[in-house]
Amino acid sequence: MRILLFLATNIAIMMILSITFSLFGIQGLLAENGIDLNFQSLLIYATVIGFSGSFISLFISKFMAKRSMGVEVIETPSNQTERWLLKTVQAQALKANIGMPEVGIFNHPSPNAFATGWNKNNALVAVSTGLLSHMSQNEVEAVLAHEISHVANGDMVTMTLLQGVLNTFVVFLSRIIGHVVDRNVFNVKSGHGPAFWIVSLVSQLVLGLLATMIMMWFSRYREFRADEGGATLAGRQNMIAALSKLEQLQSLPQLPKEMSAFAISSSKMSALFSSHPPLAKRIASLRTK
Repeated sequence: MRILLFLATNIAIMMILSITFSLFGIQGLLAENGIDLNFQSLLIYATVIGFSGSFISLFISKFMAKRSMGVEVIETPSNQTERWLLKTVQAQALKANIGMPEVGIFNHPSPNAFATGWNKNNALVAVSTGLLSHMSQNEVEAVLAHEISHVANGDMVTMTLLQGVLNTFVVFLSRIIGHVVDRNVFNVKSGHGPAFWIVSLVSQLVLGLLATMIMMWFSRYREFRADEGGATLAGRQNMIAALSKLEQLQSLPQLPKEMSAFAISSSKMSALFSSHPPLAKRIASLRTK
């Protein structure tokens, strides 16, 4: 949110904007002769759609996470566990020099946690009931530190900027593909026929998958950074212990697929589309530093 939910929202917004622009004739993609593409106009068009999709996804990420996972934000602690969670997150946020995030719990047997939000001073950190049930207090503290590190590192903002750039290229290239097919396959001599928009949208989806691979690479990279940050905030041995416990608990029910990128645990997806590195590699990385 952090990754798959963010990407899904981003793709949906981009498609809606693309269709809306075409329906209302907000295009201006052709040169004055009505035949050739106006690359300057196309780049502006692609940038508007590309960055709108990513920034809208960023701003609604916390809302979407709460609704999708049924997160109950702790307003007034009702028990010792909730008081401890708030106190721990508050101490880590202060140490990481960020604003106090909202803290919540979501009901799921999988031992997981996530953090999201549009900036480091307006974030949400949530843990699953499974995490609280299966991990020791020191291990939970390390998981929280990992998530706080994501927030402090500005991962969501960085991901948004990267996604905006990738979106821009996806829209730009997909319209070029649509234009070439429209001219050379369907022999449309001027303007654009229906094939242009159909091919453009299909190309946008295909190119979007390639862009997703790049986003997943960034996701895997930032997990190592967050692990290192978690080790700094909660202790290296606690961070290693938390990841080792996750390895042992992988047989438990997992999060829904659309929410797996929010989680600290490794993904079951193929390597190119995996949002998280294997836990063994993350543990080895912490042990060698």
